Amino acid sequence: MKPQLLKVSKGPAHSFSVRRDTVPYANNRWHYHREVELIHIEKGSGTQFIGDSIHNFSSGDVILIGSNLPHYWSFDSNYLDTRAAKTADVRVAHFNDDFWGADFLDLPENTPMKQLLQQAKQGVAVYGSAGKRVQKLLAELLDTEGTKRIILLIEALTTIAHTKDRKPLSSVGFTPHFQGDENDRINNIYDFALQHFRQRIALDEIADVAGMSSNAFCRYFKSRTGKTFSQFLIEIRVGHACKLLIENNLSVKEICFETGFYNFAGFHKYFKQITGKSPLNYRRAYLK
Repeated sequence: MKPQLLKVSKGPAHSFSVRRDTVPYANNRWHYHREVELIHIEKGSGTQFIGDSIHNFSSGDVILIGSNLPHYWSFDSNYLDTRAAKTADVRVAHFNDDFWGADFLDLPENTPMKQLLQQAKQGVAVYGSAGKRVQKLLAELLDTEGTKRIILLIEALTTIAHTKDRKPLSSVGFTPHFQGDENDRINNIYDFALQHFRQRIALDEIADVAGMSSNAFCRYFKSRTGKTFSQFLIEIRVGHACKLLIENNLSVKEICFETGFYNFAGFHKYFKQITGKSPLNYRRAYLK
């Protein structure tokens, strides 16, 4: 799997970059960069791929992504249509983990932050009051100059480092593969899966998208992601089912077929396997 390397511009007057994006398709591809990324989705929703994890994202989410960890934000179609009323709003900071000096993180006071940046190599989701605090700090960073920029970034990272309201996203064993001429292959696979997950996708169909034989595709996908394509597809379908359970009044059975499951027992089994709850209990827990 070959994500694209992106160059992050910080400008001559700054040691790290902070920006606000309202165009959700600007980096809508599987990519990585040397810089650590701290991102707040002020407005937007869709599917996020971080390492080998697949989750829905929505307004209010705060994520810390470590150096060289591949990721991909696929916004829902109503954010991509320029004629639609919905607009995205994303605040994001990029920084090298040594921009404050080679020995800064080795100071004993900075041990929690150093450990956090190590964990960030899996991706870290931030929740609760810590997430809200980081949202405010990123918003303030957008309009701040001088030394205070560095202070605000350190405060955001310290907030995450000292909260229990965080969890890793990608598995410990995920190892990025930067090899070969595969720049577009994973994008093609992801895009096709996201467009067609409600339908049956035959193995030879997705293998053709990847430009490979069926057997070669199975070996390729498993070796690069640590999961089979059918597992990958089930995670996308369950993620979409979670979204429908929260946002719609459809019955559980209607959601089963709307998300591409053609067997209710199978839907129930995989949903509970991935979320730890039955579909009905998931909806009840959210409503509470």
